[in-house]
Amino acid sequence: MAAPAPGGAVEPGKGPVTNLPLPRYVSLKTSDGNVRRGPSLEHRIDWVFRHRDMPLRVTAEFEHWRRVEDEEGQGGWIYYTLLSGVRTVLVTEPDTLLHVGPGEKTAVLARASQGVIGKLGPCTLDWCEITAGGETGWVAKTQLWGVDADEVRE
Repeated sequence: MAAPAPGGAVEPGKGPVTNLPLPRYVSLKTSDGNVRRGPSLEHRIDWVFRHRDMPLRVTAEFEHWRRVEDEEGQGGWIYYTLLSGVRTVLVTEPDTLLHVGPGEKTAVLARASQGVIGKLGPCTLDWCEITAGGETGWVAKTQLWGVDADEVRE
């Protein structure tokens, strides 16, 4: 169900609670986040996400609950206060290169291991700047989870 737009019309692709886009990416605000089978405390806990700043994709909203999934598609319902709008990404490939600029031919600053979480910066169609482990560099978007393929950020 989409949120009513001004004038009462339903706006597709928007959450019924926040009027923000669905799906969208957020991050885990805490180092422990219980993920439940349904949107209430009465539902059993199916997962516990244990990585602060972990990127998650919000796929649905119900009152103060958000249905989220991780890079493997695992997830469920989590209370909204455990989520942050700060964008992070997950490095999905081993030995990922961080470049000085967006492009294979730019100098390599550092390497990131698979599973590293970085703060997301600007993105072109093919590259994103991330900050992880004290380094800031550009990574090919195909080696990241937490950003859409067609997403451009300034």
